[in-house]
Amino acid sequence: MRMIIRAFFRLLRLVLTPFMLLSEKLSTPKAIERSPERQAEVDKATESLALYEFRACPFCIKVRKEMARLGLNIERRDAQRDPEHREALLKGGGAIKVPCLLIVDEQGDERWLYESGDINVWLGKEFG
Repeated sequence: MRMIIRAFFRLLRLVLTPFMLLSEKLSTPKAIERSPERQAEVDKATESLALYEFRACPFCIKVRKEMARLGLNIERRDAQRDPEHREALLKGGGAIKVPCLLIVDEQGDERWLYESGDINVWLGKEFG
């Protein structure tokens, strides 16, 4: 029975994924406009950030839309398909749970921020 349930949800995920990604593509907002100098500062600040995600996760899509709205160039790391990123997420953040934003400060200290709402609030405060 467990195998049947697992197969059902895998099939469901397979069917829904293209629709979720298409919906993201069609509903992603335009980026806010900044001067070239200010955008360069923002790009420099985002070099120390990385988003651990699953491609079709609705909460990851929510964070990616906020990143697009704010015009942020944050490295995206697929923790679903890349075993190295998955392991880094487990070791650093303590759980394989997405989305997760890795924030590395100037001293090299890491902060792992989970929950899409918390990530979006932090991005808005820092870059909004």
